Amino acid sequence: MTGLDDFPLWAAILVSLLLLLGSGLTLLGTIGLVQFKSFYERIHAPTLGTTCGAGGVLIASILFFSVLQSRLALHELLITVFVTVTTPVTLMLLGRAAIYRDRIEGKAGMPEFDTGAPPPRDEAVEKG
Repeated sequence: MTGLDDFPLWAAILVSLLLLLGSGLTLLGTIGLVQFKSFYERIHAPTLGTTCGAGGVLIASILFFSVLQSRLALHELLITVFVTVTTPVTLMLLGRAAIYRDRIEGKAGMPEFDTGAPPPRDEAVEKG
């Protein structure tokens, strides 16, 4: 295993840029969480920021350890799969729980339930 003194400059610059990009995207998601007013707006920005930001950090980690150890390090791919799969599922579940709660409380402006049944026919329009 080589030391950090042998780490190439091109790889250090690329890892640094990927870390800055990933942390910047995560920061944007965090700012979106604070900036938006409603719950439904707030769940979208952190989801995208966290997923893309974590992707940048994980790619930087893969590159760093692959160059440092002179072999392909793919342990971070498992983390990438978990983040990519669990974040949208969590967003969907939180959104559905909030919609359910708001419908139960009778808040105005909530969409109706979609039962999958076709809409009722208007007989007056069919006769005319």
